[in-house]
Amino acid sequence: MIKDIFTDEYFMRQALAEAQLALDIGEVPVGAIVVSERQIIAKAHNLTETLHDATAHAEMLALTAASEFLGSKYLDNCKMYVTIEPCAMCAGALAWAQLKQLVYAAKDPKRGYTFFIPNILHSETKVSSGLMAGEAGRLMSVFFEKLRL
Repeated sequence: MIKDIFTDEYFMRQALAEAQLALDIGEVPVGAIVVSERQIIAKAHNLTETLHDATAHAEMLALTAASEFLGSKYLDNCKMYVTIEPCAMCAGALAWAQLKQLVYAAKDPKRGYTFFIPNILHSETKVSSGLMAGEAGRLMSVFFEKLRL
């Protein structure tokens, strides 16, 4: 029997790779990917500094790319993997897109949507968290340590 490599851990590793790309260019290291039918259809990392755009969060960019790929504003058959809990802005956009499932690694106790509006996601969206939270947290720690230098 062939082992399925397309696990939640596999997809979260892809999101972490995106977060590393963000870190490499001096952005807050958040990465996101969107999966449909076990295929990555969009991936992105934060570009707020690069684009001088406060809305250029990984989730927003991945959401736009996935919608373009599917030709639909709805992601009701898609899963998003993101390295840090989405903010309220991103969670609101995910609600409008009717995302099927959100998987995020580390909580964001200061800016995460659950701190502000815990029920903002679409009522059908399934949420899980904690997968590879340590790795995501380490990337954030490296970023903020560099800022303090």
